[in-house]
Amino acid sequence: MADEQIGATIESGPSDWQVLQQDQDGYACITVSGRWVSPESGKVEVRLVYEATGMPVGRGLDWQAAATTPDGGWAATLVRAPAGGLYRLETRYNPRANLAGEWSARGDMRHFLGVGDLWVIAGQSNSAGYGKGPAYDPPELGVHLLRNSGSWALAAHPLNDSTATQHPANREAANPVHSPYLHYARTLKRCLNHPIGLVQAALGGSPLSAWNPTEPGGAVLFHNMVRCVECAGGRVKGVLWYQGESDADAVNGPTYAARFIRAVGAWRAALHAPELPVITVQLNRYYTPSTESLDLGWSLVREAQRQAPRMLPGVCVVPALDLPLGDLIHTSATGNMLLAERMANVALGAVYHRPVDYLAPEPASSRRSGDGRTVEIAFQPVASRMDNPDLTTSCFRVEDDLGEVPVEKVVYPGQTTVQLVLGRELSGVALVHGAPGLNPPPAPMDMERLMPMLGFYGFPVQ
Repeated sequence: MADEQIGATIESGPSDWQVLQQDQDGYACITVSGRWVSPESGKVEVRLVYEATGMPVGRGLDWQAAATTPDGGWAATLVRAPAGGLYRLETRYNPRANLAGEWSARGDMRHFLGVGDLWVIAGQSNSAGYGKGPAYDPPELGVHLLRNSGSWALAAHPLNDSTATQHPANREAANPVHSPYLHYARTLKRCLNHPIGLVQAALGGSPLSAWNPTEPGGAVLFHNMVRCVECAGGRVKGVLWYQGESDADAVNGPTYAARFIRAVGAWRAALHAPELPVITVQLNRYYTPSTESLDLGWSLVREAQRQAPRMLPGVCVVPALDLPLGDLIHTSATGNMLLAERMANVALGAVYHRPVDYLAPEPASSRRSGDGRTVEIAFQPVASRMDNPDLTTSCFRVEDDLGEVPVEKVVYPGQTTVQLVLGRELSGVALVHGAPGLNPPPAPMDMERLMPMLGFYGFPVQ
């Protein structure tokens, strides 16, 4: 046909803007195939060049012959493409009469490819991106997104845009806005010096059961996440998880930890990654009238999120209690920017093994004084000292065999401890709670890092 494309065409392989997951040695293989059309016999050749200069990425990635078939098919694999980019994949059809290849027939290309790390975005609305307000968070080359349309693109908000979606399971009912993960990816890319790809699978309002195939209900978002990863190439570096609001009640809260552990196990099995890192965010606040059931549910889910790293290697938790909200329940855009940096710091320390302080303070021990009227809580890790920007309130609650014990004063003596001066002597078994409920007062923090403590519930007083 007169309008049929000549030379080499690509029918399968990477897409423009795609980020390929590097292996543990820092390389990726790029497999590509297609058809060739030419009146002359010859060979299809492929190579990988830098997008910015057109120079080959390496000697082993310059022009090399693909395997061809008599019916016009061809296939090739470029091995050991190094972490980095952006790259351009080029093809051409080289007739046998043209041994030098200088005037070969044209071939298809793929632009703006990267080799780096892929992170899955999972969870509910704070992951899907409902942060309101202004924040300077622009796109950046080397931070790319597998959009819901099934196409790779330069990452830009809203990340969970449902235009032409191929994944209706996580289509939002309203337009999302801002999430932490563009800035998260940008921070990693600048620190690690390789591209970061994002795979968006979150859905606002989704319960843990939708992500957990071990629970009744079909786990539609679990299966959707697995399909999204398959579309991205089948391998990812880790999962970014911000969820729990829909399970924060007196019924689901007590079982959240066990169900989350089973969910992570299912993700790791389905993605063939037994040590898949999962970075979680502890619940922020909820500006709504409190009830006993809601307060208990939010406290129990926060405690489950705090305990998860102890129960499951490869899981990390990030505090969010100090971040501003843009409405009743969603972290604002400015809050998302700070959360992104905390999550990136966790990834750098726990996943990429960089020498950074990424763990949030939490109680290491709690003991009563000799007269039983003071409780001293020791926090770890603390880089400077535990203190509170608001000394007029207390986010702590103490209970014993007689019920709630009034906390009359909170003392911050410096270093790693916080002292609770009580209104009466403790009786029997005592427990202390830190930042419980829907909307607790400001929590103390490691002041030099401005890192708030993780909320905790039911910590025993020795």
